[in-house]
Amino acid sequence: MLRNKAIILNSSDNVATALTDLAQGEVIIAQLGDLRYETTLREDIPFGHKFALRDIPRGSPVLKYGLPIGNALADIPAGAWVHVHNCRSRRFGFQRKHYGLKA
Repeated sequence: MLRNKAIILNSSDNVATALTDLAQGEVIIAQLGDLRYETTLREDIPFGHKFALRDIPRGSPVLKYGLPIGNALADIPAGAWVHVHNCRSRRFGFQRKHYGLKA
């Protein structure tokens, strides 16, 4: 039996990562220490993909690992799938240099 269905990697993250395929309408509890989110999924979330833990306004950073990994292209409500259709990657360029990441 899978105990945790999603993982939060840093306390400042606004997304969690699915540890299995998740179904629309499912209530997911994601925890990191004392930090706890209970999120109702708005759509199916494939294994390994992200979903919003709280509302992410358009233009705001999407945070994973405690770092910005992209910007919201539109308002992303809590429980929504976060992927290329609503998030622009910040993986290369300035962000890599700014956070000391190598290519």
